[in-house]
Amino acid sequence: MAYIAVTALSHAGLLREHNEDSLAIGPWTLCGTVTQNPQTLVFPFGRPLVVAVADGLGGQPAGEVASELVVRQLSSLGPSLDGTQAVADALDLCNDAVYSAADGRPDLTAMGTTVAGALVLSESLLAFNVGDSKVFHAARDGLRQVSVDDSPPPAPGHRTTSAVTQVLGGSRGRSAITPHIAACPLAEGDRYLVCSDGLTDPVPPDTIEELLRVHDDGRAAFELWKAAIDAGGPDNITLALVRIGA
Repeated sequence: MAYIAVTALSHAGLLREHNEDSLAIGPWTLCGTVTQNPQTLVFPFGRPLVVAVADGLGGQPAGEVASELVVRQLSSLGPSLDGTQAVADALDLCNDAVYSAADGRPDLTAMGTTVAGALVLSESLLAFNVGDSKVFHAARDGLRQVSVDDSPPPAPGHRTTSAVTQVLGGSRGRSAITPHIAACPLAEGDRYLVCSDGLTDPVPPDTIEELLRVHDDGRAAFELWKAAIDAGGPDNITLALVRIGA
């Protein structure tokens, strides 16, 4: 295993006026804007690498501000993260940063964001999330979600729900978080998908699995985005596909 390739894109979708998602890939961040085409970045294997997607909380103010704060914080802390406790501490710092930024700012009160991501280390990958943005392992035997949704069960007859039970920030008074962190083994050829619910709400898991089985890197990212657009593009769509290369 000699390198990590990360292919990503972020798009507003078809119905939202602007993009409240933000993205971090190591030192590179994309906040409140769009990529016209999938972008691929390559990093040497062995150094800590954070890949994270933050989805600003809809229906409340300044979701794009909250999501930007979180990915910039994770990008800055990324090289120093070395394990589960370090990731948990970093997410606590992100939560504090969102609340602190809103202090004395009525226009930012109760802003919040979900976050999901992967920390690639020399011997393992740590998948983490707060909220309903997701991390999947695209294995040879199928697609497996390794993040844990902070959301109530969908209503009868519905596959998804827009409600979330935990986010970074998101309330007037400070609230602690309990992040989900899972350690995954690494092997050459492993792929992990980190994404906002703008992809997973309109596109069912079996379609995501099939597209990842057939396509790699840039084409996979494009086809996933296209599937969300073809399904109506009801929300911002942000995704990052992490591949362990030799």
